[in-house]
Amino acid sequence: MAEPFDALLCPLCGDGLRPRTGALGCARGHAFDIARQGYASLLVGGTSTASADTAAMVRARAAFLGAGHYAGLADTLAELAAPLCPPGGTVLDAGAGTGYYLSAVLDTVPGAVGLALDTSKHALRRAGRAHPRAGAARWDLRRPLPVRTGSVDVLLNVFAPRNGGEFRRVLRPGGALLVVTPTERHLGELRPSMGLLSVDPAKEARLRRALDGHFRLERTASYDRTVALTAEDAEHAAAMGPSAHHLDAAEVRRRAARLAAPLRVTTSFRLAVYRPCRHG
Repeated sequence: MAEPFDALLCPLCGDGLRPRTGALGCARGHAFDIARQGYASLLVGGTSTASADTAAMVRARAAFLGAGHYAGLADTLAELAAPLCPPGGTVLDAGAGTGYYLSAVLDTVPGAVGLALDTSKHALRRAGRAHPRAGAARWDLRRPLPVRTGSVDVLLNVFAPRNGGEFRRVLRPGGALLVVTPTERHLGELRPSMGLLSVDPAKEARLRRALDGHFRLERTASYDRTVALTAEDAEHAAAMGPSAHHLDAAEVRRRAARLAAPLRVTTSFRLAVYRPCRHG
């Protein structure tokens, strides 16, 4: 039976990694500690993690997701992924955050194992324990992935950067890439009151450029729901995403306290299934 870390490669020499006592190691003697929260840090050198989720962002996201506001999205993603992953297959979540969506997918595929990659050590402390069949490793998605070629059956990319060439390389020829992006309507009612960043209208064009030549679009699905948020939910929504890098926490709290709750807010996402191109 496959194990969560089986697909990993040593970022220093490219040999396979195997679990040791409290670490992952390769045949050439390179070793990477596994934190007590269950994730391995493979980052070496001067990689910048300035854009990684902070501890405060992760706490806000865990609270927001724990309230169930995106449970329907997780279920929809899992329904798309389930028929694409064979029993006992491997699911890679590139930009996994807390492992919330990876866990939902693993629940639908008997015996499948999952690997969560993210730059945030704060998120990985949760992802490493998100599911009994999942492992987690710290890595920058902009760099070549420390993952075996052709070892992944389903690759998840939820609100995270894309690396088209590397995503294609690690997927099996019959594998699938599932990408989730917010639409321009997402959290629209919160933007003026909470100072949230708008969804870039060029986001879909950037996605196409990132995947062009590596993947072909097979199908898309939409997920649109209206949710009722408390003032605390609205604060978490503002504090958990990219807007948090630009907002003062105290100001977010003050803005949320002025909201007339419950506030009905649109959640809107595009889910897309891609298949690897035969050439590219």
